[in-house]
Amino acid sequence: MAKLGQRYWLPVLLAVAGTFASLNAPRATWPNGPFVTSGRWIQDAAGSTVTYVGVNWPGSLDTMIPEGLQYQSIESIVSRIKSLGMNAIRLTYATEMIDQYYDNGEKDIAIQKALSDALGKDNGTSVYNKIITNNPSFNSETTRMQVYDAIAAECARQEIYVHLDNHVSKAGWCCSPLDGNAWWGDQYFNVGNWTRGLSFMATHGKSWPNLMSMSLRNELRTPLSNFTFASESYNWENWYTYIKQGSDAIHSANEDVLIFLSGLNSDQDLSPVVNGTALTPGSATFTRDDFSEYSNKLVLELHAYDNILGPGPSDCNTVQDELSNDGFKALTSAAKNQFPVVLTEFGLVQNGTAAQDPYITCILDYMSSENAGWMIWAIQGSYYIREGIQDYDETWGLLVHDWSDWRSPDFVNNSLTSTVKKTLTINPDAESSAGTSNEKSRSTSRKSIISFGLFDFKLPLYATIMVIGMAVVSY
Repeated sequence: MAKLGQRYWLPVLLAVAGTFASLNAPRATWPNGPFVTSGRWIQDAAGSTVTYVGVNWPGSLDTMIPEGLQYQSIESIVSRIKSLGMNAIRLTYATEMIDQYYDNGEKDIAIQKALSDALGKDNGTSVYNKIITNNPSFNSETTRMQVYDAIAAECARQEIYVHLDNHVSKAGWCCSPLDGNAWWGDQYFNVGNWTRGLSFMATHGKSWPNLMSMSLRNELRTPLSNFTFASESYNWENWYTYIKQGSDAIHSANEDVLIFLSGLNSDQDLSPVVNGTALTPGSATFTRDDFSEYSNKLVLELHAYDNILGPGPSDCNTVQDELSNDGFKALTSAAKNQFPVVLTEFGLVQNGTAAQDPYITCILDYMSSENAGWMIWAIQGSYYIREGIQDYDETWGLLVHDWSDWRSPDFVNNSLTSTVKKTLTINPDAESSAGTSNEKSRSTSRKSIISFGLFDFKLPLYATIMVIGMAVVSY
C-alpha cells in the first residue's frame, strides 16, 4: 500500500509543493533593471525583451524647467501619457543648467528665479504662482533639478521609464545649424562642459529607479555659423572621438544606464556605424572593442523628419527603405554591427487630418511591425517661452495649449494607441531573438519555482508538506 500511496499521492504532493513555491517565489520588481542589449533587443535583468514606446517632454528651453506645469500637475501629465499605454518619456535638458549649477557654487537655481530670468519678473511670478498651484509640493525653494526629480518619481509611480536627453548646450529652441549648439566646439558646445554635464546627470539620476538610459546629444548637424570650422571638423572621424568620450563619461558615473548614440545630419544617418564602413576622412571603423567594458549598453537612435518642410513621402516602401538605410538595418542580421534602434523623434502637425497622414502612417506601421522603439515629438501643448515668444503654442504637440486634452483625438485614440499596442506585442516574424529572450525569462521562472519548491519554503509550510509526505508514504 506504501507503493500505491507513492504512486497516486506523491505526484499530487509535488504539484501542491510547486503551487506553493510559485506563490512564494519572488517576482521581479518593476523596472527590473539594469537593462542591457543583446543583438537587436533591449532586455531587462530577467532577459525579457523591453521596447521603448513613449513621448518627448522638453525641459531644455530658456527656463530649463520641463514644460507645461503652469497648466497641469506632473501627475496629470504623466497619467495622460500612461493612458496611451506608453512606457517611456524622453526628458530633455540643457548643459547650461549644469553649467549654472557649478557657476552658482554647486547650487541649483530655484524655479522662481529661473522663470523671472526667462520671462521677466511680472510674467515669471505669474507663471510661478500657477505652477505651485498645480503642484503644491513646490515652493520658493524648489529648484529645477527638484522638478526633474518629481517627474522621475511620478513616472516611477506609474511605471514609466525615463530616458534623459542632452538636447542642447545653451538652453533654447533646437535645432538650427546656426544656433551655436550644432557640433562639438561650436560657439556654445564646449566639450569639457558637455562631458561634465553628462556625468552630472548620470550621477544625479542614480536616485531615480526608472532612469534606464541617456543620450549623448540630440541632432548633431553642420555648424554653419563658421564654414571653415565646419569643413574641418564636421565628419565621422571626429564624431567617433567625441562619442567615445561622452560614453565613457556616462558609464563612469552610472554603470546601469543604456547609452544612446546619435548620428550625423540631424540624427538621420548612422549608416557607417551599422555597415562597418570607414569613419571618414580616416579609415578606422566602429568597433565594440572601443567600448569593451560596456558594449552591451549601446543603443542607436534616429530621427525621421521628411515632413518637416512639407508632406513626406507617401509610399511605405520608400519610407521603410530610407529608415533602413539611415540605420534601422541594425535590427537585422544583414548589419555588420547589430544594435537596438529607437526612433527618438518624429511627428506631425496635430490637426483634423493627422490620422490620415500617409508618411506618419508608414512610420508607425514600420515601427510596430519591427517591434522597434519610438518616442513621438511631442507631448507639450505650449512652451513657457520659445524663440522669444511667451506662452508659445505647439501645433505639433499631442496636447492642446493648456495641456488639458488631446489636440487631435482621432490620431491619438486610433493611430497612436493602436501602434503602441502593436509595438509592444512581439512579432514572431521580427528578426533575431525576441522568442529567445522571452523563453529565457520563462525558463528562469521555472527554475525559480523548482528551486523554491524543494529547498526554500518557509519553515511552517515545509513542515506541513513533510508531515503529509510521511503520512502518504506510510499509507
